[in-house]
Amino acid sequence: MEGVYLLMLMPDTEHKITQKEVRRLFSYNKNTGILKWKVSLSNAKGAKIGDIAGSLHKEGYLQIGINNKTYKAHRLIWLGFYGYMPEGLIDHKDRIRSHNWILNLREASKQCNIRNSENRKDNTSGIKGVSWCNTFKKWRTGLALNGKLNHIGYYKDFDEAVCARLAIEQCVDWAGCDSSSPAYQYVKESIN
Repeated sequence: MEGVYLLMLMPDTEHKITQKEVRRLFSYNKNTGILKWKVSLSNAKGAKIGDIAGSLHKEGYLQIGINNKTYKAHRLIWLGFYGYMPEGLIDHKDRIRSHNWILNLREASKQCNIRNSENRKDNTSGIKGVSWCNTFKKWRTGLALNGKLNHIGYYKDFDEAVCARLAIEQCVDWAGCDSSSPAYQYVKESIN
């Protein structure tokens, strides 16, 4: 990827980028998620028209510098496409932070965004919040909410444990991000 280019739009440090400016600066391919510069930059990096905009940050996001401010590319894409910068988070549905095609992006609550993260490395069940408890020889179900782990119960049957996890997700109003729930996906596949 290309480096971070700092483009000076105006000296005002409080400047907030607009949809009009995003569309003036970049062309966007909604199928690939790639932003390309529509202007040449006269700075040390020297981006030219047609260069891919942004650099990969260590967290996996593409970032772009404009007017001494660094933006995540997916937020600029959202602004350019929908006309506003969301106050909350934008989630990558496929969990790959550099995949910025518009159909892969969605506004999400912090809980929904966390829910769409990969399972922990020590997860052996494939379902978040469901784990085997050797002490009781049962499946343990829990849910972390607002930084606190809440125990739901112990179940002999794995399917019951997964259904309990899904039920509690629904009770805490996570229904808006079912597509991100391993419990939801498991139950859906089991029904079909």
